[in-house]
Amino acid sequence: MSSLQEELNKPLTTNVDENKKVIEKIFKKDIDVIKRDFSFHEDKNIPAVVFYADGLVNTQAVESTVKALTIYEGHKNSDSNQENPNSSELTIEEIKKNVLMNSSVEIIYNYEKAINGILVGDTVLLIEGYNRGFLLPTRGWDARSVDEPQTEQVVRGPRDGFTENIRTNTALVRRRIRDPLLCVEGMQIGKKSKTDINIVYLEGTVKEGLVEEVKERLQKIKIDAVLESGYIEELIKDSPMSPFTTMQSTERPDKVASGILEGRVAIFVDNTPFVLLAPSYFWEFFQASDDYYSGFLAGSFFRAIRYIAFMISLTLPSIYVMLVSFHQEMIPTELALSIASGREVIPFPVLLEALVMEIAFELMREAGLRMPKPVGQAVSIVGSLVIGQAAVQAGIVSPFMVILVALTGIASFAIPNYSASFSIRLIRFPLLIASGTLGLLGFSAVFTILAVHALSIRSFGEPYLAPATPFQPTDQKDIVFRAPWWKMDKQPKLAEGTEKRESDNLMPKPPEQSPKSTQTSKSKNEDKGSSGK
Repeated sequence: MSSLQEELNKPLTTNVDENKKVIEKIFKKDIDVIKRDFSFHEDKNIPAVVFYADGLVNTQAVESTVKALTIYEGHKNSDSNQENPNSSELTIEEIKKNVLMNSSVEIIYNYEKAINGILVGDTVLLIEGYNRGFLLPTRGWDARSVDEPQTEQVVRGPRDGFTENIRTNTALVRRRIRDPLLCVEGMQIGKKSKTDINIVYLEGTVKEGLVEEVKERLQKIKIDAVLESGYIEELIKDSPMSPFTTMQSTERPDKVASGILEGRVAIFVDNTPFVLLAPSYFWEFFQASDDYYSGFLAGSFFRAIRYIAFMISLTLPSIYVMLVSFHQEMIPTELALSIASGREVIPFPVLLEALVMEIAFELMREAGLRMPKPVGQAVSIVGSLVIGQAAVQAGIVSPFMVILVALTGIASFAIPNYSASFSIRLIRFPLLIASGTLGLLGFSAVFTILAVHALSIRSFGEPYLAPATPFQPTDQKDIVFRAPWWKMDKQPKLAEGTEKRESDNLMPKPPEQSPKSTQTSKSKNEDKGSSGK
């Protein structure tokens, strides 16, 4: 055990000066850890000290606590004070009861609790004559305000997105699910970072055993620091060597709330706006929030467009290379002649041409992403227009290849989830190489291997391609097409699957009579009644 750890394990003493020396020794090189000495209680003049990290605390909360202590004079006329006027225990109880009235105040017994509290933004209060201290909740660092998500834009729907503050993020979900069964459990991961992790689920809706499985995987993580939710995702997901994404990450509170209502578990990580959902299924990566806020016909149409974009992005370059290299007889004659005339001056085989163009496109995309926003847009425009046109005129690539690569890139942008889009970009290269070297045989073999692999992997024990395989007839209402809300009346079978989500007969219907005709007939009946009288 290191000397620092031995120091941390020691209990606090009744001598406030000795306690100060230990904490000052630990933070001897840290100019942002502030120490403030003061004394309070007019009769007893008790020495005290507070420690806090500048920039992590709400200084107004610290000042108000210190001010409340310095002006506190105690209950001079209390019987207990007269019996034992020098009792430090009595003073501490008075302070806890009459000054530190926040219910979140924690009593600490050793230096480790004090140091950890200072590092997370709490204030440590130590008082002479008492071998325990107070940990005051004064966290108040600067944070980014709730803003529109950057990676998941919508046309219609909420504009708020998660921030780097974990408590703000859980509050955004609680605003949407106001149910006492919504559970928020916490833990810390990271020996040095001590990152706060929250597990959020809906009790009674989540599948039995799923929460325990998530906790078990998280508790197995032994790492020095967790700086982003990607650390957690890579350490707990199924099939870590798979190119497919088996956990969904999102910065949209409405998407997380929807997943929790369907029986999933959300994993919140402090200092990141991306929240993880488990389990996740392949089909979810093609679903956008707009699908549920628009009509079911529009939502189903645009979802079908995304599936088409997925197939184009994954297979179009491979099919082109395969046909031009090995199976020219499958291309219509006029199109084959047009392709041949465009490739007359190209010195490279079609596979190398495709690889060069794909890598060039990935370079332009990466450059546009990493550069400052105004410069990044200019890089994308220059790369796509000037370089592409110059390459065609120089006879390095054919016009058909430029069109195909551009169409493939546009199709990949149509995938709503960025991590799923990245998986498709990874898979495209081995499929392209197999098609260019073995033709239809290579294309079919790699595609079959990918399909078998997708069928075999799991997401927290659930089949990745569910509910297509295993086939669940009642869960097909929200896969390729979205059914109307009045049809999606039950929880998915792969969640708890027993809760009815809505009442019957919610399908809107026109009234049997128009309101005007109903009012007219009512007026006629009243006139008849009055004339009869």
